[in-house]
Amino acid sequence: MYALHYIIRGQGTLETGGDVFRLGAGESFIIFPQKEIYYYPDAYDPWEYVWVEFSGADAGQLLELTQLSEVQPVLTKAPETLQPFFHLAWNAGVSLCEMLRADARLRLLLSYYMEYYPKEPQMDTKDYVWLARKYIEQHYWKPALTVTEIVKAVNLERSYLFRRFKGATGKSVLEYITSYRIRRACELLKTSGLPIQSVAYSVGYNDPLYFSKVFKKATSHTPSAYMMLHAELTEHQRNKAQLPDSRK
Repeated sequence: MYALHYIIRGQGTLETGGDVFRLGAGESFIIFPQKEIYYYPDAYDPWEYVWVEFSGADAGQLLELTQLSEVQPVLTKAPETLQPFFHLAWNAGVSLCEMLRADARLRLLLSYYMEYYPKEPQMDTKDYVWLARKYIEQHYWKPALTVTEIVKAVNLERSYLFRRFKGATGKSVLEYITSYRIRRACELLKTSGLPIQSVAYSVGYNDPLYFSKVFKKATSHTPSAYMMLHAELTEHQRNKAQLPDSRK
């Protein structure tokens, strides 16, 4: 049985595994199943806390996504907004509906611990590359998007990211930004009906002339020629679809 606590006021002490934690209001701690632990209130300023008990493999898996562990069973500066969820999670009846609602409220409480105290992810190379690609795909429209910004967002050493990114995608970070912008520009030119200047702005180019130069280098067509070409292809396909079948 797990027992998760939130200290409302006062002070107390937690002893476990040879460690001693002096705790106060706004802090949170957990007791793990079959773990030898001692906790007691301060003699002059005894604590008052709320707590919730729970068990099950699912709960353990959710706790693994937080910073709570048998080695570190204490969290400091827990937000006051957590307190009401302890009452909600604890107040459960005996009917199936009430137990299901209590389980949902417990998961809600644990979700806040996952949000406020997330476990530091241990990512491999492909995860960092995926993060970098996703960041580019979500921010490509920003004219001021820089490699430095991407490196900071991914939180990885610059040269290491560059090598891994190139190895995974076949492109440098800058080449990938340009490639993605041109791909999005192609989609807009084919389907949106926007003027070329607006397309350029939409994919992160403040200068339509420079956009046209980059676009032609990537596609062998100017944006206007590309738009006309696909308009003609679309019209041809539409007309072909409307032709009667001579075999009928």
